[in-house]
Amino acid sequence: MTENHPVFPFAALVGQEMMKTALILNIIDPSLSGVLIRGEKGTAKSTAVRGLAELLPELKVAQGCPYNCPPDPRADLCPECRRRWADGEAVEAVKSKVKVVELPVGATEDRVLGTLDLEEAITAGRRSFSPGLLAQANRNILYVDEVNLLDDHLVDILLDSAAMAVNTVEREGISFSHPARFTLVGTMNPEEGELRPQLLDRFGLCVQIAGLDDAASRAEVVRRRLAFEAGPESFARSWRRQGRDLARRLARARRLIKKVRLAEDILDQAVAISLRAGTDGHRADLTMIKAARALAAFEGRREASRQDLFLAARLALPHRVKRRPFEEMVFDLDELLAAWA
Repeated sequence: MTENHPVFPFAALVGQEMMKTALILNIIDPSLSGVLIRGEKGTAKSTAVRGLAELLPELKVAQGCPYNCPPDPRADLCPECRRRWADGEAVEAVKSKVKVVELPVGATEDRVLGTLDLEEAITAGRRSFSPGLLAQANRNILYVDEVNLLDDHLVDILLDSAAMAVNTVEREGISFSHPARFTLVGTMNPEEGELRPQLLDRFGLCVQIAGLDDAASRAEVVRRRLAFEAGPESFARSWRRQGRDLARRLARARRLIKKVRLAEDILDQAVAISLRAGTDGHRADLTMIKAARALAAFEGRREASRQDLFLAARLALPHRVKRRPFEEMVFDLDELLAAWA
């Protein structure tokens, strides 16, 4: 719940199970490098992201740090926080809700990355840096609507930061780096243009969504939305128990994932599926394995199963197959996975 207005509860969303699963897996394991949600407008994409953020525990943040660094000298810190700890300064901890940082389509590179003051660096010998959106996004969720309409160079920078968990700005031989560990969520309407295959491949998971085609489900969407608009606070309260249950599952999965085992035959199957699907490189294999482990953790299990791998493949493969339309690949994937069922 925001300070003045409740958010539509994640648990109250009707349908769109693959989208919800992909978002949950990226929360459990941020190293999955984000999720791309492809589909038409009005399919609860941003609603799902904001609702999920409400379920996450508050962060402990070093007071006054624009990069949301944790108050822990052992953590990955910005230069200023490292200096404060090294100088023995008192670093107070404050609590902060997980935020959804939105990147507008018209954002400039400086607005996203931040800016270095070259004049001060040259004249005073000090690096002066004005933080950008990636600084705000550190330890939060970065939501990029219509990511396919952004400049390719900017998308490349975002994906690099998501993969490396650091943002580095270089100008005239001067550089500044700060942590940028965030969960990346990109959305796009394919009718407005595609991302280049090289950029598609950098998103860990991808889902295709559309409006529900079941009459009962569509009616339930309308009922819940009208109930929320008529009384946001009471509607949010009515879903509080389900939200708490889901929040506990997420917290448990984030602790458990490091203990999830992977049988050797699961690894072999992941490689075989990637080869059969014709993917380039090794990102697909690695992403399938990570997603399968996160699925097992979410279910409270310590070993990933073949079924975990098959569901992970449906999220990790469709956008990585070259020279075929997305919808055609989804159909082919059903046939491909049936061979291992």
